[in-house]
Amino acid sequence: MKDVVRTEAAPAPFQGAPYSQAIKANGFVFVSGQLALRPGDKELTGGAIGEQTEQVFANLRAILEEAGSSLDGLVKTTVFLQNLDDFAGMNEVYAKHVGTTPPARSTVEVAKLPSGALVEIEAIALV
Repeated sequence: MKDVVRTEAAPAPFQGAPYSQAIKANGFVFVSGQLALRPGDKELTGGAIGEQTEQVFANLRAILEEAGSSLDGLVKTTVFLQNLDDFAGMNEVYAKHVGTTPPARSTVEVAKLPSGALVEIEAIALV
């Protein structure tokens, strides 16, 4: 059984695409990739990697809390960067949010992200 997670405190699926903000199943919550968008905005928040990563974590936090979890429950993340040269800036903000027991993580450089975003993060957490 799977339950759809939806909160107005995070952006709706990008341009009406057919995916959920998150799905709860078997004690986990699977959060779709989040960009630096505020709920209801169509423009990215911030032009620098640090600013965008902060907004991504605000979105992740809101979705995880709606699912009954938190950033402390993170067990795996995947970070997509448009440019690996932004790794240090992303990592500085990332470290502030994941605490002393960080989740497993993969970080990959991609050719392009929606809306010209610099970073996108998807996550899996315990519920």
